[in-house]
Amino acid sequence: MLHDPGDKGLRIGSIGLLGNVIIGLAAVAPAYSLAATLGFVVDSVGEKAPSMFVLAFLPMLLVAFAYRELSTDTPDCGTTFTWATKAFGPWIGWIGGWGVAVSAIIVLANVSEISALYLFQFLGLDALADSLLARVLLGSSFIITMTWISIRGIVISERMQMILMFIQFAVLIVASVIALVKVGLDRAGPQAIDPEWSWLWPGGLDQSQIAAAVILCIFIYWGWDACLAVNEETRDPEKTPGRAALLTCLILVATYVLVTYAIQSFAGFGDTGIGLGNDANDEDVLTILGEPVAGAVMVSALLLTVCVSALSSTQSTILPTARGSLSMAVYKALPEKFASIHPRYMTPAFGTAVMGGAALTFYLVLSLVSQDTLADSIASLGLAVAFYYGITAFACVWYFRSTLLTSARNFFFRGLFPLVGGLAMTAAFVRSAYDMISPDYGATSIGGIGGVFVMGVGMLVLGIPLMLACFAYNSEFFRGKTLTADTEVKVPDVY
Repeated sequence: MLHDPGDKGLRIGSIGLLGNVIIGLAAVAPAYSLAATLGFVVDSVGEKAPSMFVLAFLPMLLVAFAYRELSTDTPDCGTTFTWATKAFGPWIGWIGGWGVAVSAIIVLANVSEISALYLFQFLGLDALADSLLARVLLGSSFIITMTWISIRGIVISERMQMILMFIQFAVLIVASVIALVKVGLDRAGPQAIDPEWSWLWPGGLDQSQIAAAVILCIFIYWGWDACLAVNEETRDPEKTPGRAALLTCLILVATYVLVTYAIQSFAGFGDTGIGLGNDANDEDVLTILGEPVAGAVMVSALLLTVCVSALSSTQSTILPTARGSLSMAVYKALPEKFASIHPRYMTPAFGTAVMGGAALTFYLVLSLVSQDTLADSIASLGLAVAFYYGITAFACVWYFRSTLLTSARNFFFRGLFPLVGGLAMTAAFVRSAYDMISPDYGATSIGGIGGVFVMGVGMLVLGIPLMLACFAYNSEFFRGKTLTADTEVKVPDVY
């Protein structure tokens, strides 16, 4: 069942502002992101970690303005693909859409592994947690299950995410408040320190420290744009998705700063025990605080929270990427099969299945090759994210260039803010790629080049032969016949 660009066959008007925000938050997986990243941010900048979350939030907010303006004008589930095509033409638009897909494939492989690992630990099955075969089998089953749920429909996905998100934020906030209260009452451990406002200011850091921390924070924020990819299924699609994107970013920065303040104050920076200076804590400084903060119950709660966080991200990452492939197929940038809609569930079933299958294959291959390679793949994610966020921000400026001087609002929200956000993403991409070339960056190297660089840049470059294959299959899109700056993308008015 194929559709014209004005009616892709999705379930129009099925989710509201709250559901849209939930999908954006779920894709970020804040608990998992904190557990996996905070230790390395602290390694880079020490007590200034909260300032890095604020600093990285600023370009995210500026890019979010670009997403809001573009979504208001063109509420299409293709997001970066559609907007970049309308601004810069088919070739840049296609490769921008590929950047979104690369990000999803990489993160799906990793979050499924984390879901399996933390679930085994939560259940006390440490032997299975240490077993590669057990983790791969359970992680693979998670990808398959979440792909099936995504095929079943956007409404069931939204409801499931709401439950998972409530658990996640409740545990994070409760644990943080308890930790801060104990610090204030002098009931924390001997390494505890009083929180300071100076932690929010990045003074005293050099450029390399800031660059290393910011690229990590780009990963920790990544995913909020998932709420824009379901814009055609959202009530009031010209306004709600943009508002949801901004709300998601604000909720994330507040949560990250709160949790970081709590962890730094309670654990301190010592190099023993739960101290953040202890290298053994780098890979997870979140769950190790469970017992010191609130006993065995909090240990279990945090383990379950990280598992739930990664699991919810598995499903919410599939949703927008499948809809991106649907949009690309509708405009003939991908084979028509990707534009097929399930007659009962009204979802892009084929594209969803392909995305789940690609993530499953990527996960199995990297797991069998090396766990270090799998770890390096997540370190490379920031490149793909900065790549397509930058393209989207610049697309906003160029697409609206004729209206930038018509009002102060347009100048700032369509011009200056997106431009600065795009330049920040470009700087983060270039600096990180340069650092990642070093064979000492990450856990692997290939031919004297860092494995993180090979993985990140290699996955993006892989899009070029795939794009040429799509051109050979059907060149209508690439010859500007299906989507141009003047193409109207309409969404039925169902509120």
